[in-house]
Amino acid sequence: MILLGFDVEEFDMPLEYGKSLPFDEQLAISTSGTIKVLDVLKAAGIKATFFCTANYAIHKPDIIRAIVEKGHEIASHGYYHSDFKPKHLKQSKLKLEEISGTPVTGFRMARMMPVDEAEIEKAGYAYNSSLNPTWLPGRYNNFDKPRTWFYDHNVLQIPASVSPLIRIPLFWLSFHNLPMPLIKWLCGDAYKKDGYLNLYFHPWEFTDLSDKDKLGLPGYVTKNSGEPFINRLKDFIGWAQAKGYTFGRTGDFADGINGR
Repeated sequence: MILLGFDVEEFDMPLEYGKSLPFDEQLAISTSGTIKVLDVLKAAGIKATFFCTANYAIHKPDIIRAIVEKGHEIASHGYYHSDFKPKHLKQSKLKLEEISGTPVTGFRMARMMPVDEAEIEKAGYAYNSSLNPTWLPGRYNNFDKPRTWFYDHNVLQIPASVSPLIRIPLFWLSFHNLPMPLIKWLCGDAYKKDGYLNLYFHPWEFTDLSDKDKLGLPGYVTKNSGEPFINRLKDFIGWAQAKGYTFGRTGDFADGINGR
């Protein structure tokens, strides 16, 4: 099974590069991308998981309800994208459940940063997908962590997929910068080895990010953004379906492992 996860958040990445983007515009860019993603998933007939910040959901409840109505899963991406306190774990879960009208059983930490697993368990999550088991300069070095699912504090950990052996990350930046034939080969290798893939993206990647004066984003982020990225996702989904791979929601995958 292929697990597609989309981190729906206030688009605050330009702030990391010294740019000021009004909050309404942060929401608008993420919303535009989310609508595009929903269209792609509908056309392909597949379901996915949307890891949302409570802050986004509070301001865009109609989008959260649209995600649910289309059969996708809502999971937590924290309360705010750039502010975290342990109490936000439970608070975001409750707020997202209130807005979506569905149980929220999964969590992903913003920017895949470390999070106290005891607090994850305490907040009542069944699974956590906050680990990228590779090395990303300036972010993290997780070469010593398991590549595939495991348990920590009674919470199922579902790391982002990486290739076997040298652990090339199979995440959003790879889909922007690597040739699609190489991505497919690496994903096929990991799928054969692990029996599943856990891939994550952000809806704002599916919008045009080329305005460097306004957004300040580096080329390795903006490359193939917007329509080219939509086409890349469509191409990947088509390739996977032709291979006979199935797609599913992360929570359903976790339930299967947890025996629910």
